[in-house]
Amino acid sequence: MLHFILKRLGLAILVAFTVSFISFSLMFLSGDPAAALAGETASGEDIEAIRVLYGFDRPMLVQYSEWLAGAVQGDFGESYYFKLPVAGLIGERLTVTMTLGVYAISFALLVAVPLGVIAAIRPNSLIDRFALFLSVAGQAMPSFWFGLILIVVFAIKLQWLPPSGANSFKHFIMPTIVLGYYAMPAIMRLTRAGMLDVLSSDYIRTARAKGASEMRVLFKHALRNAIIPVVSLAAVQMGFMLGGSIVVESIFALHGAGYLAWESIARNDLPTVQALILIFSMFYIVFTLIADVLNAWLDPRMRSS
Repeated sequence: MLHFILKRLGLAILVAFTVSFISFSLMFLSGDPAAALAGETASGEDIEAIRVLYGFDRPMLVQYSEWLAGAVQGDFGESYYFKLPVAGLIGERLTVTMTLGVYAISFALLVAVPLGVIAAIRPNSLIDRFALFLSVAGQAMPSFWFGLILIVVFAIKLQWLPPSGANSFKHFIMPTIVLGYYAMPAIMRLTRAGMLDVLSSDYIRTARAKGASEMRVLFKHALRNAIIPVVSLAAVQMGFMLGGSIVVESIFALHGAGYLAWESIARNDLPTVQALILIFSMFYIVFTLIADVLNAWLDPRMRSS
């Protein structure tokens, strides 16, 4: 198990370095950053002055080395727009996004996994068709439309929940439902498919023939193996929720890291954009690593891969 963890950790570090170089290079691939900062009406002398001021005139590898050395220490430079340290700016906003992401993935798992299990136990039943309906509706319904509907019904009409802000748990209920509902269809379908496949296996029939209770067969033998791909999917979905919550944060005025990413892109705030891309990518890498370790613990056969 230790060898497996070290192998996956080494691969994660390699991916992290690759992502860091790509995220740093993005601002050069989109054009001249000095010209973008100077504006359309700037003269050639103004652009050159900005290029020298921010160090864009130096070799790219030199700039990357300095940026990476600072990033490792948590120093991403200063925001061009907010005139604040990028690390502190992101730290303030990241708490909101992390809270929303944890709530959303928890909501998705608590609803999708039981529904997927029940749908697999009773295929073509009413509950199976209900799960299919939720799955199709979740994929077809735009997040912004669903969020606005919840605001109209529960905040304006019924006045049960606050429409915006992030001051209490109540403020996160509607954003959690919107963001979590988007992840539910894939988790539900994968759970159902995995359970159907496992329940038809020989070792399940053997367990039943030995007199094992149905609950023991379902949760100790079947669900333990069916949940393995769900763990990997949940890790990817969690990474997506943290990096792709811009729409939800905008609708409910949460002003987390996702909304900060939109603000930074719109205002050509390159240091903040670079740092956010790197941080969101690190979340994907870390969650995938955790999922690999959990899967290896659930299924010892994966440790030899």
